Amino acid sequence: MDKRIKWGIIILVGAGLIGGGIYSQMPKQNEDLAAADKVSQSQKKGKKILNVNARIIRPQLLTDAIQINGSLLPDEEVDLSFETSGKIIEINFEEGTTVKKGQLLAKVNDRQLQAQLQRLVSQLKLAEDRVFRQDALLKRDAVSKEALEQVRTELATLNADIEIVKANIALTELRAPFDGVIGLRQVSVGAYASPSTIVAKLTKISPLKVEFSVPERYAGQVKKGANLTFKLEGKLDEFDAKVYATESRLSDMHTLTIRALFPNANGAILPGRYASIHLKKDEIQDAIAIPSEAIVPEMGKDKVYLYKSGKAEPVDIATGIRTESEVQVVRGLEVGDTIITSGTLQLRTGLPVTLDNID
Repeated sequence: MDKRIKWGIIILVGAGLIGGGIYSQMPKQNEDLAAADKVSQSQKKGKKILNVNARIIRPQLLTDAIQINGSLLPDEEVDLSFETSGKIIEINFEEGTTVKKGQLLAKVNDRQLQAQLQRLVSQLKLAEDRVFRQDALLKRDAVSKEALEQVRTELATLNADIEIVKANIALTELRAPFDGVIGLRQVSVGAYASPSTIVAKLTKISPLKVEFSVPERYAGQVKKGANLTFKLEGKLDEFDAKVYATESRLSDMHTLTIRALFPNANGAILPGRYASIHLKKDEIQDAIAIPSEAIVPEMGKDKVYLYKSGKAEPVDIATGIRTESEVQVVRGLEVGDTIITSGTLQLRTGLPVTLDNID
């Protein structure tokens, strides 16, 4: 009897422990199932409708332009030097001032040449008188034609020698070849100058040349007369220039060098500065353009999603020119269509959408 009671108590205790363990697990499982069901319902609800932004297609002016860097060059620039050698006896300019074409800037010693010129000029009157007398005598048959031709030749030779000396005197003078601003002088009075001696730099800064290079794919699109604008660091204003010439061939870097002219009428801008250039290649009136983020590339094609009756509907498009933020659409869209511009990677055919914002 004692053994039966003992075994009975053991069985009851064991059953109680097992039942308690099962009961303790039931609320947790119920909570987990409830949570999973809640997440599932939430996910289904999230997939059911997508909030997006959209834009109504309207015709607009689309400007095809590229942004590149360039530099400002002087219209003309030269290192000034003498064409002959000698001691500098005059410097007739102030550094950093404007000079005119033909203005005498400096001079080397020409005393010996001046003396030669005076000697030749003094002989000129006598040579002219000989020609006059020989011509008169020939008319009376007092001399031969050969005698007259000889004195005429002597006169011509004398005049030629005078012109040679005058030309050599001109070489001793340094004159401005064009209007411009003369820079810092590199010599002083009394210095010996030769053709390799640089006296100063002369720069023409009105107008200025705007030089830049474009990739070869744009080489045929930038024509003479094209307008551009550029900005300079530290200045808020935009400046206008016009293309006047292009290089005859591409560079080794496969770029085409182009130059434009900027009037720089008041000479306020100095050459040598970098310029941020905005070059307009083309302007399209009444273009259909959309944000680049609205385009979904798929299997080698471009498509966008239209908003139709609360759902997303895909349509294939063909694109044209591209700007920094807009893409021209040449086929597939019409004015008045509503395109979806956000959440494009989540869109599927027929997916219900609601518009948060529409432009």
